[in-house]
Amino acid sequence: MSAVSDTSAPAQAERTPREVFVALSGLIVTMFVAVLSGTVVSTSMPRIIGDLGGDQSAYTWVITASLLATAVSTPIWGKLADLVNRKVLLQLSIGLFVVGTAIAGFAQDTTTLIGVRVIQGLGAGGLMSLVMIIVALIISPRERGKYMGFVGGIMAVATIGGPLLGGVITDAWGWRANFFLPLPLAIIALVLIQLTLHLPKMPKRPVKIDYVGAILMAVGVSLLLVWFTLGGKEFDWDSVTSLVMVGISAAAIIAFVIVEFFVAEPIVPMELFKNRTFTLAVVASISIGVAMFASSVFLAQYFQLARGATPTESGLMTIPMIVGQMGASITVGALISRFGKWKGFMVLGAALVVAGSYLMTTLRYDTDYLWVSVAMIVLGAGLGMVMQNLTLVVQNDTPVSQLGAASSNVNFFRSIAGTIGVTIMGSLLATQVTTHITNGFEGFVPSTPEEVEALKGLAGGTVPNVHELPDTIRVVIEGAYGQGIAEVFWIAVPLAVLSLLAIVFLPNKKLSTKTAAQSLQEEAEDAVIDLAEAEIGAPVASAAELLEEGDAERRAAADGREPVGAATGSVGVVDGRDGSGARR
Repeated sequence: MSAVSDTSAPAQAERTPREVFVALSGLIVTMFVAVLSGTVVSTSMPRIIGDLGGDQSAYTWVITASLLATAVSTPIWGKLADLVNRKVLLQLSIGLFVVGTAIAGFAQDTTTLIGVRVIQGLGAGGLMSLVMIIVALIISPRERGKYMGFVGGIMAVATIGGPLLGGVITDAWGWRANFFLPLPLAIIALVLIQLTLHLPKMPKRPVKIDYVGAILMAVGVSLLLVWFTLGGKEFDWDSVTSLVMVGISAAAIIAFVIVEFFVAEPIVPMELFKNRTFTLAVVASISIGVAMFASSVFLAQYFQLARGATPTESGLMTIPMIVGQMGASITVGALISRFGKWKGFMVLGAALVVAGSYLMTTLRYDTDYLWVSVAMIVLGAGLGMVMQNLTLVVQNDTPVSQLGAASSNVNFFRSIAGTIGVTIMGSLLATQVTTHITNGFEGFVPSTPEEVEALKGLAGGTVPNVHELPDTIRVVIEGAYGQGIAEVFWIAVPLAVLSLLAIVFLPNKKLSTKTAAQSLQEEAEDAVIDLAEAEIGAPVASAAELLEEGDAERRAAADGREPVGAATGSVGVVDGRDGSGARR
């Protein structure tokens, strides 16, 4: 019995609702900071790119750089969460996010801004992975919707208030002030996490980081995105440069997949794809990621470049999208916790994403705002029903030892798809806008110095400040961006249909009422019992009573007595096992 005498641990006590909310407080502020940091800047992004002299490619890459860093780092953070201290990892990710955000406020050109957005994205990748993993440790899947509904309400404040606040700050003090706003809140988040977040102890495992896999993945995905962004402009699609970039990217991605089969701790464990729930959730996440990132990136451009709105007005005009998304997320989360049913809500949500994506293709610069609001509410409600619940169903049907990898990889594929999707859509938008502008000015002869100067600026390819253009030129630009943005949403429509099909075929598995920590402890106790049975060749007790029996044996040996049960090798019926040794 010596081999198992020191392996059991006391049961994890059930947390009260108050204890759960205390533990969540730091996570709530963390997510609030993360969301606020993005939303306060989103409405001013067209103004930022215009002031820094960037073009549509620069606009796309300012967004893409952060998304790419988030996507590449998300599975790495998730794998680290299975190996080392999650609390320290979370604090480190907050630090990276804050540093990147603060430095971005001093950027003098788009190249610098793109660079620091990478740092910001690395931190965001940790936040996306670790918060959901930590929540799974302390809240069961059945109860998670209720608590995440409350968290969703807090996030709604940041999401709805962020664009409004960002617009006001931009119009009053300039866009740079938006980057410094979240810093005090981030310090509060770090303090709260240190004081309130107490995680259950998890079994220690050897730390083996898949550095080769991380490098191959970063090279493969990055080159692919660069090719999508620069192809057709800096080089021809069928040029030698294009072929070399695609070849290296494909080779790196194939090598990454091969490496993941053989390393001890892969970033993307390939055995996860044997799980039908995980595989279908990944497929669904791909299209959801494109719709989610596309709406956040291109709606700001639509309102400011196609409708001539100021950053403040743009923030106000996106409220229907946010209300639809957060309202659906909170309501559906509460309903899932109450009834334990999730499949119907997610199928409905996926159908709404299909409908919302299609409605986005019908928008033009002069579309009635009521119709634009309907499109945003429908798409937002669909995303709210599906997005976080995909992670929930994967966590519910994944071994606890792979919880971090499974959770982070769902986010990873969503981020990768969103990043590639936004890059392709941004490249297509630049092409379409150029075509529409060229057609719009066919036969146009400028008659004022202002018109001549405006046309010179447009010829340079920079993103214009529409509100500064003469009316005769402004209407052409607004029409070009309105039609171009609508056209790029056609990419999201078939992907949304694919997401709907994947969710329809997801196994409708009942939500567990156990936290990840409790499930892991039970797995450890079962392993202890199996090891003991293998040693003595007979059924044995629960892990907790094995410890007591081990103590009794040691005392008996010290007194020179025969241990109880030594003659039979059996300890009776304990903890759900009968005399045959089968779990009941």
